[in-house]
Amino acid sequence: MQTGFFHDERSFWHGGGNYALTLPVGGFVQPGGGLPESPETKRRLVNLLRVSGLMAQIDAGSAPEASYADLNRVHPASYLDVFKATSDAGGGELGLRTPFMKGGYELAALSAGLAVQALSQVMTGRYRNSYSLSRPPGHHALPDFPNGFCLINNIAVAIRAAQAAGQGQRFAVVDWDVHHGNGTEAVFLDDPDVLTISLHQEHNYPLETGDVDIRGAQNSNINIPLPPGTGQVSYLEAWDKIVAPALARHQPDGIIIACGYDAGICDPIAQMVLGVESYQLLTQRAMQAADALCEGRLMVTHEGGYSEAYVPFCGHAVLSEMSGSKISVPDPLAQNLRTRQPKSRWIAHTSEYLDELVRYFGF
Repeated sequence: MQTGFFHDERSFWHGGGNYALTLPVGGFVQPGGGLPESPETKRRLVNLLRVSGLMAQIDAGSAPEASYADLNRVHPASYLDVFKATSDAGGGELGLRTPFMKGGYELAALSAGLAVQALSQVMTGRYRNSYSLSRPPGHHALPDFPNGFCLINNIAVAIRAAQAAGQGQRFAVVDWDVHHGNGTEAVFLDDPDVLTISLHQEHNYPLETGDVDIRGAQNSNINIPLPPGTGQVSYLEAWDKIVAPALARHQPDGIIIACGYDAGICDPIAQMVLGVESYQLLTQRAMQAADALCEGRLMVTHEGGYSEAYVPFCGHAVLSEMSGSKISVPDPLAQNLRTRQPKSRWIAHTSEYLDELVRYFGF
């Protein structure tokens, strides 16, 4: 059973808006640069997969756009209809840091469609696991408010489509993007069938969400806010102490990873210290959990990550691990990563904090 890899060059053409980093241009904010959510992080991942030879060992293809019915299970008509009309009229912006051009509605539906197909093909046994290179990303999109570069909640649309098709009922989403998955949390907060777990840098984005006391229906939401500077040891400890037992308690039919690479060491809008090996080890743990709980059914959806040079190496490591390939590429920042890992005293401090969360969550 191969690893499915869903991507489409058209999704890299999404764009629009006049920003400098995350600031709207105007007044004293000089034009230039654009949003950090660039197509090049993902396009360069595709290129690296081809150059290394890994692309030949996975099953790559595109998917249809998500249908209106698919989108409408998550997003109300009042939002979708305005989005479509604005898109048809030339584009614009409906939320916060979510500009789009003419045709942006169709590109967002394509991004969601890649995730729908990736999850469906895993749940029906076509693939052991799959990767959706979705763009625009989705985990910040609330049902009626797009934000944080996200217009449609790709993962939520994929889960609701799988449930509607009878492909599974209980799902778990583990979000290791450096930013809190506030949109996915909002969609499923009152749904005990969907466990949502977010490991994120505390109060990075959104500033007002991601606290541990947001628990949801039957405690089906778990937030793990981590301090800036958290490195590989503490991320793995958080998985082992909190994520793994939460997944085991939930007993999902399938596991979805909201895979942001913005916890990487040189990301421009975060301050964490992960690298290629970190994402490889996290993927190993995700696969082990899927093997133990749901016959290996694992779907990974690309979210954030804004270092055009480094994201492709982290993504390559994830796909190499998922596919069981022996093809790897060296981490160009390996020495830098080892040098900048937190020291033992900081790791011990974070470990004590994680132990407090373990007690709070009841594991």
